[in-house]
Amino acid sequence: MKTPIRVAITGAAGNIGYALAFRIAAGQMFGPDQPVILQMLELPLEKTQQALKGVAMELDDCAFPLLHGMVLTDDPKVAFRDASWCLLVGSKPRGPGMERADLLKDNGKIFISQGQVIDEVAGDDARIVVVGNPCNTNCMIAALQAKRLPRERFTAMVRLDENRAKTQLAQKAGVPVTAIDELYIYGNHSPTMFADFTHAKIDGKPATEVISDREWLETTFLPKIGKRGAEILNARGLSSAASAASALIDHVHDLVTPGKVHSVAVASDGSYDFSEGIWAGMPVRTTTPGSYEIVRSYEMSDFAKAKIKITNDELLGERETVKELIGSLLPLFPRVTYRGRTSPASRGRVSSSCRACPSSRCLYSSPSRR
Repeated sequence: MKTPIRVAITGAAGNIGYALAFRIAAGQMFGPDQPVILQMLELPLEKTQQALKGVAMELDDCAFPLLHGMVLTDDPKVAFRDASWCLLVGSKPRGPGMERADLLKDNGKIFISQGQVIDEVAGDDARIVVVGNPCNTNCMIAALQAKRLPRERFTAMVRLDENRAKTQLAQKAGVPVTAIDELYIYGNHSPTMFADFTHAKIDGKPATEVISDREWLETTFLPKIGKRGAEILNARGLSSAASAASALIDHVHDLVTPGKVHSVAVASDGSYDFSEGIWAGMPVRTTTPGSYEIVRSYEMSDFAKAKIKITNDELLGERETVKELIGSLLPLFPRVTYRGRTSPASRGRVSSSCRACPSSRCLYSSPSRR
């Protein structure tokens, strides 16, 4: 059996974290032969830590063969230590009457701190995925803190938008979701994102031929994907959780599967006219486990370019909002070139046991399962 990898999850007792941890332990993220040690971080509040212990009890009760240990903590340095994957799920939610600018600034402080700790203590092979919203800009903020880890290791999740878009096209065309291909997300994880139906395929045919109603594609399909989160919130009274966790499973699974082409928010190098230095969704091809290259082959129509400009402008606006937090760090980001670049993907640094925790602040440690 392979050496276990350490997977850090923030907000692990929250709705998304709860839906996520069991699927990772079951092997759905890294495969049926890859053991994991889950290092779960939550707020230093008694009620939250009790909930986290409850999650750990349930994970124990599932007797997952691939779950070789757990660490529960309120200390980021414990949660991220030697982690090969850091899944940043937790973030401050937007409260009633709260302006988006205030949300960006409040979360910016959280991701500055987490980015610094990850750069200090995470594994040399660490990959970071930001889910907590506004995830594109939170990812940029976290990446700006890194001096040791290269910025292409930091990605943000737009896979939920891709999954939503595939389902809507499939339902409109009356086909299984597996019939949808080459449908990728460009830009921000927000209502401005562009789900590029112009290059999508349905059973190998252009989506615009199978679905000839262009008005539906432009005025119904795109807004529905962009506002789907709000629609779910209105229906459930809670934000998307299981679907977000499933999208994160897909995001990481495809990032460790060479040859996969999928939507990921990455540091822009100017491709598709995105401004350099923002994190924007676009198609990438996984080259080696954890590494990727931007797919630049899609020629955009004037309609698509206009949509991309809107979401690019929003991302620039978000960067402007947090410039006081990150302004002095921006010059550290020269133009990045992905072509031909790969990053080490060795997982050999992790211990097979978390029995001995490095910090007195670790609240829980279960013996390794053999």
